[in-house]
Amino acid sequence: MRRRTFISASTLAGLSLPAAPAARAAGTEIPRRVFGRTGEKLTIIGQAGGRFPLCSFEDAKAVTRRAYELGINYFDCARIYWDGKSEEVYGAVLPPFRKHIFLTTKSPQRSRAGAAADLDKSLRALKTDYVDLWQIHQVSTMEEVRQIFAPGGAIEAFEAARKAGKCRFMGFTGHHDPEVHLAMLKNYQHYDTILMPLNPADPTYLSFEKMVLPVAVERGMGIQAMKSTANAGLLANLHLKDCLTYVLSLPVHCLALGCTTIGQIEDDVRIAQQFHPMAEAQMAEIRKRVAGLAGPRLENWKRDLDQKASGPRYWDGVPV
Repeated sequence: MRRRTFISASTLAGLSLPAAPAARAAGTEIPRRVFGRTGEKLTIIGQAGGRFPLCSFEDAKAVTRRAYELGINYFDCARIYWDGKSEEVYGAVLPPFRKHIFLTTKSPQRSRAGAAADLDKSLRALKTDYVDLWQIHQVSTMEEVRQIFAPGGAIEAFEAARKAGKCRFMGFTGHHDPEVHLAMLKNYQHYDTILMPLNPADPTYLSFEKMVLPVAVERGMGIQAMKSTANAGLLANLHLKDCLTYVLSLPVHCLALGCTTIGQIEDDVRIAQQFHPMAEAQMAEIRKRVAGLAGPRLENWKRDLDQKASGPRYWDGVPV
């Protein structure tokens, strides 16, 4: 099911506004949560740059500006998104608002040298001298965990960047295997944040909600969620509001949403403004409705239990 794709006349007019924040949609604010022990207050939803390859550069800029106008202060990106163009989109729009936003990016490099080079490229593209959060991106296998923590591994670049002020906080991401997330947590105690896929079908198959989320809560980490609609795979059975509200009713701090149109970001903001936590009985009913969909065909970024853990890997949901 496709999400709506329109640009209103008022939106077009808004693209020429100066840097000052515009009036918030429907006259209300997006709720904010304290991002774990970072102390930062983030809007419960954020704009993510991973889907920008599905639209034009100018449309991506328009979506980014509209997200800020509507009150979003959390902007997620990664060096590999659109071969660096997603960061360039943010660099073209966000510098005037830099002090008012929480800016993140990520590196999939597993060596110290590779990760450090990525960060330098990211900072140039984003037109900033630091990011608020830098993350070890999409850790998928136990071998990658070993590479990250080996001598000369990526963790050294992340620690050095935090010490040098190139990033304020550091964390890691992944969506392939919750056991790998647990290994990352076991190997290191000083992450500030974590990013994981969470949606109503997740508890039925290789569940990050059941296996990883409680550990992150216990550690007091800043918890980010993604893939709340299972890349729209749940929208034939659930309303968008059900998917977003389910995830936001979990003990997370913010949900990254990859919007590619003005209509999508406006829909998401409207849902966030109206957010009320679901009761556990309602969440259980929603899980039951989609349990039959669960598995690697729906969540094709996860490891297939019929294959070995070292089997096919997924690069942002695409098998490689």
